[in-house]
Amino acid sequence: MPAHTWLALGLITVSLPLLVWAVFSRPTPARLKAMANLRRGVEAPDDSDQTAPANQGGAVRPSLARRLVPAGMVRRLDRLAARAGRPAAWPLPRLVAAKIVLGLGAAVLGLLYTVSTGGSGAGILAAVVTVIAFFVPELLLHSRGQKRGEAIALELADTLDQMTIAVEAGLGFESAMAQAGRNGNGPLAEELVRTLQDIEMGRSRRQAYESLGSRTDVDDLRRFTRAVIQADAHGISIANVLRTQAAEMRLKRRQRAEEKAMQIPVKVIFPLMLCILPVLFIVLLGPAVMDMVDAFG
Repeated sequence: MPAHTWLALGLITVSLPLLVWAVFSRPTPARLKAMANLRRGVEAPDDSDQTAPANQGGAVRPSLARRLVPAGMVRRLDRLAARAGRPAAWPLPRLVAAKIVLGLGAAVLGLLYTVSTGGSGAGILAAVVTVIAFFVPELLLHSRGQKRGEAIALELADTLDQMTIAVEAGLGFESAMAQAGRNGNGPLAEELVRTLQDIEMGRSRRQAYESLGSRTDVDDLRRFTRAVIQADAHGISIANVLRTQAAEMRLKRRQRAEEKAMQIPVKVIFPLMLCILPVLFIVLLGPAVMDMVDAFG
């Protein structure tokens, strides 16, 4: 057996256990709780923070995986993880390790395939598969973030209605937000609770609201937070702002539903032409064609 084959087998033997560990290993509940408390209210570092010493202020020295991945890519992963709600099973170090292991495993398998098959086509295919495997964590986080954003946009109108009722009943805005967070069970309720925790930790209301809009990356929620910030700055009644925003969100939700309903005929055309019409023609015209073949055959 050639030497490069032994090398590829050795790399696969090393990378597969790392992949299994990165995917299926779960931290203990105590560690999850401690990390959640430490990261609460902490945003992704800016570019200017990268020049700071590794241990300044008690910071933890970056792991080997983070050293192998560019800092900009780590920050992008952190933003995508924040948009996806920071799944407990996928902390940032595990995402970085998964990128390296998936990319390395795909590269080794692609090398084996290229050596065994030969040709430029195999090399191009192996390179494409390696790139896709390296970016799989980003794709998964982006998909989960999109679904979470759609759920937040769908829940926003009803949540604003609840907050409007609570404010008109005499509660303050933050108390109404806390009540909506306790009564809800979706991603929007989690974000409201997170915003209140940021305020309790000492962040200003403006910073907490801006962080809520940037963290979720939902246009409707960002527009609502800007309206709340302006109302707080200019002394506008928050009840009127909530009522206006709730009506606007309901209108936008209805418009999105109508838009999706209008897209259904266009989306149905291709399955209809490719799957249903050929079968229908076979059923209707098949007996006539068979009779014509028998008559002229």
